[in-house]
Amino acid sequence: MGVISLGRREKIAEKVKSMMYSLDNIRNIGIVAHIDHGKTTLSDNLLAGAGMISEELAGQQLFLDSDELEQTRGITIDAANVSMVHNFDGQDYLINMIDTPGHVDFSGDVTRAMRAIDGVIVVVCAVEGVMPQTETVVRQAIKEKVKPLLFINKVDRLINELKVTPEEMQQRFAKIISDFVKLVRMIVPEEFKKDWIVRVEDGAVAFGSAYYKWAISYPYMQKEGITFKTIYKLCREGKQEELARRAPLHKIVLDMVIRHLPNPRQAQRYRVPHLWPGDIGSEVGRSMVNVDPEGPLAMIITDITVDKHAGEVATGRVLSGTIRSGQEVWITSLKRKARIQQTGIYMGPDRISVEKIPAGNIAAVTGLRDAISGETICDGEEPIVPFESIKHISEPVVTVAVEAKNMQDLPKLIEVLKQVAKEDPTISVEINEETGEHLLSGMGELHLEIVTYRIQRDKGVQIRTSDPIVVYRETVEKPGPIVEGKSPNKHNKFYMMVEPMGKEVFEALREGKISEGRIRGKSMVEEFRKIGLDKEEAKRVRDVYRNNLLIDMTRGIVHLEEVIELVIDAFHDCMKKGPLTNEPCLGLKVKLMDAQLHEDSIHRGPAQVIPAVRHAIYSSMMQAGDFLLEPKQNLFIQVPQDFMGAVTREIQSRRGQILDMKQEGSLVTIISKVPVAEMFGFAASIRSATEGRALWSTEHAGFEKLPLELQDRVIREIRTRKGLKPDPPKLEDFT
Repeated sequence: MGVISLGRREKIAEKVKSMMYSLDNIRNIGIVAHIDHGKTTLSDNLLAGAGMISEELAGQQLFLDSDELEQTRGITIDAANVSMVHNFDGQDYLINMIDTPGHVDFSGDVTRAMRAIDGVIVVVCAVEGVMPQTETVVRQAIKEKVKPLLFINKVDRLINELKVTPEEMQQRFAKIISDFVKLVRMIVPEEFKKDWIVRVEDGAVAFGSAYYKWAISYPYMQKEGITFKTIYKLCREGKQEELARRAPLHKIVLDMVIRHLPNPRQAQRYRVPHLWPGDIGSEVGRSMVNVDPEGPLAMIITDITVDKHAGEVATGRVLSGTIRSGQEVWITSLKRKARIQQTGIYMGPDRISVEKIPAGNIAAVTGLRDAISGETICDGEEPIVPFESIKHISEPVVTVAVEAKNMQDLPKLIEVLKQVAKEDPTISVEINEETGEHLLSGMGELHLEIVTYRIQRDKGVQIRTSDPIVVYRETVEKPGPIVEGKSPNKHNKFYMMVEPMGKEVFEALREGKISEGRIRGKSMVEEFRKIGLDKEEAKRVRDVYRNNLLIDMTRGIVHLEEVIELVIDAFHDCMKKGPLTNEPCLGLKVKLMDAQLHEDSIHRGPAQVIPAVRHAIYSSMMQAGDFLLEPKQNLFIQVPQDFMGAVTREIQSRRGQILDMKQEGSLVTIISKVPVAEMFGFAASIRSATEGRALWSTEHAGFEKLPLELQDRVIREIRTRKGLKPDPPKLEDFT
């Protein structure tokens, strides 16, 4: 079906293997875009140009959308890896490429892919321009210090469907480039401003049609004597095949990649200090910066998938040393060793076995059971400092209850749900073995639909799911009082208070400027002061958990260090389940103000400390005005002007707030913010209201206060659903 012969593929694989040590000639790249802007069609063309699939079927085969669901729905769901070779100016280059999803529900795959790559091609549709998800992926790239290039796709549609004039076409290009440059300039660090702003004259921007297999860049136009008028004329005359012969897409785009994106040696100099908080002057630090294949092993896992024959396959970037089959390595977070069974490289859906893979490359590895995305793999006597955790931009906001259709499948279902959460860290799984309720939370309806379908198809467990439920958050509106929490044996007392976190501090945590986890020593004081904590609090932060802080304001408490881990455990329990509805807490500063502890350690164990701290936190929260936050989505709808009224009515009927309207020709773009709880069934409603003429997309817009008039009803609904008493708890319940 258009796939090249086995012999040809093996030849390419041999070439890939031989080039893994040529660091100057390696590019690790990703393809990112808003949904339906043409990423996978572009990937097909690049693979065809590299001789990996037939040129006739490029753009239709969607080789990297190998899953049956991706093919039937016409969207990319999973990030797909492939290694290929491209000849530029008489020299071969190894290109390790990841094609990523565009739908917002699968944005976690994009975030994780960014760790493995050094540059991205941002695909923008010439008709739609820079869209919300375009902005999101550019932000994700720059946050991970990944350099962006621009490919303006679907130029043929601009000419043949919108029937623009040559002048209007160039104006459209100028606007897209200007919007893209403005976006990059706004978020790029100062050190990259000069080099990372794309310029047409440098060839860091390409224009073309992935579907018709042609592309053009300014240097190529100069060299070949092709002008925008030539392009316009050939498109109007239906001679795009001639364009594809004169300006083949794969050549223009991959030449642009090689000219403008960094090789591992260049990229790791600035990426390693950003991704790794350890000592750059240490042996492993120097080895990563220098991409030394002979140095200690350091690899970061960016993706976990399950192969029915090979088991768990971990994909990741080797930053230092060489990973080999049979090698014993550390799984850092588990502080235990594992033996690598097999190492390999990706040739699209297939994995080709390779004996060893050196630094600067993307590897597929089996044998790392229980490793998760973001995991640090190393060798040596002791595990190294782990890489910074991968921070996803969205959070799970929609939940379904899952149960096995057959009771005998229940033990298997629990294992499968744990496996699903490992494969996709943006899925949250809550397993309550006492009540038998299993909750699966994801980014949206589509995300959960795909996951539940795959549980049945791939894991062989038939399940029933509830209607989708929205995940809320609990927070407080004012500082609560200092509350005493007594241990059950009355020998220990903890004095806690809770207050809302400042907006500046919360945004910094949400954006991942501060990593989650225990704070040891004074190393983070300056960072906390920079994000807006006062001097005294900044010195005393003990733990960062789910965008909440635990701050120890005590002085000189004897034995406190012996129980502080238990205090942190109690803090975690409270942040996972707030007092009102057992929903997670968000944006709280929890302060330990004082403590009185029994001198004998036998009287201050977990059964004494944890309930005392938990009651004090909950009591302070209740008195601080605990309330619910609901998740919101930004909703972008593009529609012909005639349907504008129908769209605004639809938004307003869902408690939506219109933020902006932009008109371009006969099309109107309506930008609004809508509660996730009101978005169920939206796809069918908007299609009906606009006769199928609306294009729409969403992005996570954080959490906002649930309107006062809905608080009581929603609290009761959540409590009833969770099997709690419908009436909200009273203060005396926690004293």
